[in-house]
Amino acid sequence: MKPSSTTDTGQRRGRKTAPAARHGRLTGIFGGSFNPIHCGHVALAKALLGQAGIEEVWLMVSPHNPLKDERGLLDDHRRLEMARLALQNEPHIKASDFEMGLPTPSYTWNTLQALRHRYPDRQFALIIGSDNWLVFDKWYRHDDLVRQFPIVVYPRREAAIDPSQLPRGVTLVEAPLHDVSSTEVRRRLQTGQSISGLVPDAVAEYIQRNQLYSGK
Repeated sequence: MKPSSTTDTGQRRGRKTAPAARHGRLTGIFGGSFNPIHCGHVALAKALLGQAGIEEVWLMVSPHNPLKDERGLLDDHRRLEMARLALQNEPHIKASDFEMGLPTPSYTWNTLQALRHRYPDRQFALIIGSDNWLVFDKWYRHDDLVRQFPIVVYPRREAAIDPSQLPRGVTLVEAPLHDVSSTEVRRRLQTGQSISGLVPDAVAEYIQRNQLYSGK
């Protein structure tokens, strides 16, 4: 994905019956490192609201994994703060640090089970890209995830999936395809290029003020 100035909308897709909340508000969990959060993340979360029964979206900022080589990954509190700045005017989308309080490494299954226990008045749906769905059979307890949680799949380039082949409870939704990535944002910052239009203004100001990703 590259700059958000070139954006197109996915074609209408056939889809299975949307997963319905058993009780409480259906909250979509959209996980990632958000290193940094960019306009594509925000636009995608907004597009998902109201689809597949989702009433809120929580961007789950993943913690640094001490067992992995994650050079270039900002510390947890800075990534979380940027996500919160990006979403400050989005009442139905929030940045969550919930996973940062869990033992590492935290598998998606463990995170969703912990969320269900902490917030019994909500139902949670997992939001993933079609590229992740194509390798979902390699995820920890993937069968249990499909059985116990609605899964909402958004389209990604070069990762087409056939909605007629999706199992019950897995829904392919419509969402814009944004040509922007955190990798591109970091590359531009490291080479002294503008990131105008790629990240929300408040995030750009935070990055500049704290001289993040510049390599200095």
